[in-house]
Amino acid sequence: MQQSTHKLSLREKIGYSMGDAAANFVWRSGFFIPVFYTDTFGITAAHAAILILIVRLSDGLTDIIMGSIADRTKTRHGKFRPWILWSTPFLALFLALIFTTPDFSYTGKLIYAFVIYFCLTLAYTANNVPYGALMGVMTDSVKERASLSSFRFIGAFAGGMLVMTTMPALVAMLGKGDQAAGYQYTMLIFAALLVVFMLITYKSTTERIKPPTEPEGSLWTEMKDLFANLPVILIPVLGISVMIISLAQNDWSATTKYTALVFMLLCFLYSVYLRNKIIAKPREHLSTTQKDLADLLTNNPWLILLCIGIMFGLFTVVRPSAASYYFMYYLKRPDLIGVYFFLTLAASLAAAIATGWLSNRFNKRTLMIAAFSLGSVFNGAIYFVAPDNIYAMMTLATIGEFFAGMMPVLFFSMLGDTVDYSEWKNNRRATGLIYSAGTFINKTGHGFAGAMVLIVLGMYGYDAKVESTIINSLPGMVLLMSGIPVVIGITGTIFTLLYPLDDKKMKVIENDLIVRRQQTSN
Repeated sequence: MQQSTHKLSLREKIGYSMGDAAANFVWRSGFFIPVFYTDTFGITAAHAAILILIVRLSDGLTDIIMGSIADRTKTRHGKFRPWILWSTPFLALFLALIFTTPDFSYTGKLIYAFVIYFCLTLAYTANNVPYGALMGVMTDSVKERASLSSFRFIGAFAGGMLVMTTMPALVAMLGKGDQAAGYQYTMLIFAALLVVFMLITYKSTTERIKPPTEPEGSLWTEMKDLFANLPVILIPVLGISVMIISLAQNDWSATTKYTALVFMLLCFLYSVYLRNKIIAKPREHLSTTQKDLADLLTNNPWLILLCIGIMFGLFTVVRPSAASYYFMYYLKRPDLIGVYFFLTLAASLAAAIATGWLSNRFNKRTLMIAAFSLGSVFNGAIYFVAPDNIYAMMTLATIGEFFAGMMPVLFFSMLGDTVDYSEWKNNRRATGLIYSAGTFINKTGHGFAGAMVLIVLGMYGYDAKVESTIINSLPGMVLLMSGIPVVIGITGTIFTLLYPLDDKKMKVIENDLIVRRQQTSN
């Protein structure tokens, strides 16, 4: 039996993890954006929901483009590492600006929020898509990649914990009663730390795995081809987005909303038509980009993982995005927001550590099923907890978050498995495209989750300036912390049951690929 040759040092694993710690200064601070926009920045829940959704969808589009660009990047430092270095200054700049409140009119604030949020997500994409793909070329070992994934998410949760547990206190301390100033000064601190951590990642990592074939044609030609073929992935997301936007509009008629539903279904049908059209063409008549997409669209494990990624994105973002509202208005304990985030992120960190150990002993598919199922049970139980029973609520939320914390570790490790499956099946390895498409789906789920929080509150008439609307919105806040995650978790469990790559299958794929690479190098 062939053995994997690329073992990673502890130094390299820790260095790689620093990148996701820094990325989570951006990602986790995003959980405060809904409440920042409605309660400090000063825009309505409906407008904030639409803004977040539109930006997240454009973010997903740039993810896929960035994956193809990264796959075609050639420097002496590799394909993916240079992008971490190049994008870091812009990421730090827009992180500071996103929580800045300018003295503009309402329309001016909407434009400012859209432009800065879009620029932040663009910089994040240029940084994080290559960062995620980097894991796929650092080692050829499935076990080492699972270990690296654990280190990555230990860093992610540690960075997230730093932001989410200190941010409310820092805003209060640095703002001295001025929340807008407090947010701005706080994010300047995290922007500076981000630069330091990203530089450590760049200096401590190495790219080792070379693709069996290099992309053909010029980047410009491939980009035009990519834009021509992207609708197969983007059209279903467009349909879902139109449906979500219709739900955000309380003044739209039932007929209009049913029309949006029909449009969404038609989008799915048209996407299936485009998929069949691409994969029906003879391989010799396909461009490089079309071959990449054909490989992606016939990669059944990836297609199922796509659905799992949306569900895990929804599951892990809905609750923390709603938590600030829940603690401030339902529990009437805003002082405990930092404690809640500390406990839940500590549970997530423990889960990231435990998942690396568990994945060496249990099938990743089985672990993902357990994560969705048990996470749903404990989060669903929060619905029955009285608002004065803080201990019970915190206990259930912490246990539920442990299982939620397993999901990203498992998802990105499974995503690496689908890359190997694609190479094993097609003898072509589009690491950047598969990782970026996976990241796109995950971000889409996160975008839907952020919009969902604001849409649910909007349905209840939430307005931070009107006390009566806050009271009317309390049932929605409870559902966002309990019932809605249960529905998402059950759906995620069903999709995971359909995922076909178990440990036995991956061992065969890993050994076959090692033999092929050794034959190619001889």
